[in-house]
Amino acid sequence: MRIGYPCINRSIGCSASRTFRLASYSEARLCEAVNQNIDCLTRILAYNIREGLLFFRISSDMIPFASHPLCAADWQGTFRGRLSALGTFIRNYRIRISMHPDQFILLNARDEDVYNRSVAELAYHAELLDLMGLSATAKIQLHVGGIYGDREESIKRFLERYGRLDETIVRRLVIENDDSRYPLADCLRISRECGVPVLFDSFHHAVFSSGEGLHDSALSAADTWSSGDGLPMVDYSSQYPSGRPGKHAEHLDPDDFARFLAETAPLDFDCMLEIKDKESAARSALGIATGDPRLVTGLKGQRE
Repeated sequence: MRIGYPCINRSIGCSASRTFRLASYSEARLCEAVNQNIDCLTRILAYNIREGLLFFRISSDMIPFASHPLCAADWQGTFRGRLSALGTFIRNYRIRISMHPDQFILLNARDEDVYNRSVAELAYHAELLDLMGLSATAKIQLHVGGIYGDREESIKRFLERYGRLDETIVRRLVIENDDSRYPLADCLRISRECGVPVLFDSFHHAVFSSGEGLHDSALSAADTWSSGDGLPMVDYSSQYPSGRPGKHAEHLDPDDFARFLAETAPLDFDCMLEIKDKESAARSALGIATGDPRLVTGLKGQRE
């Protein structure tokens, strides 16, 4: 089990998701942003290695506007060497990488333009991970999408669209249960139909489910992953006190995380903490998990 956090490190003082306004797009501005993003991501990953945090979600803004029609720059050729070196660094330390396109990426959109833009964005994510030379264990996680007034038809549309995707995307794509539209039961059903692995989000499940227990739910999702997919991925968070249901906590709840570890044992997985204070929460979680036989914090004993 690796423990990690998404996209932003608040201790480093730089951003690996620097972007700019589309109206001011130029190839020079793109190159400047990408070089700074790669520099910062390298610093974040070095920090994570020192702290024993070996799971990280890379921002979708690594290459700003990469899937937009306006972007005619050969960013692939320009940054091939730097991305390859970054990938070598990641592989050498066996860091697990994921990406998570935003909520506007909808495979089951009724609007064909939205669908086409979504596929272009997924293709960019897959190409970025490919250029880093990362195996299929580096995943792109996605929600099923909208319901559009007809759940069955929307699931059918997702399955049909999934069947059209290029293998470069399919080998990396996983779906995640959400907190208002598609619970774990729907995701497992979709997985049975098309084979897409299910990333289990424990907090979403606590907010929106039919009452299935945590251990059995995590196990059911894990069973959708093959050996080539690597360890299953799990997202963890807890409820923000007095906030609306589903609002993520600002800080790690030590008692809740300890219960989460106890209830999921002995199932092995890589755990992404979706807690607002990012690396601080991850360091705390690592301390709580000390002694858990699943935990990996260094090179020794890590597995792809």
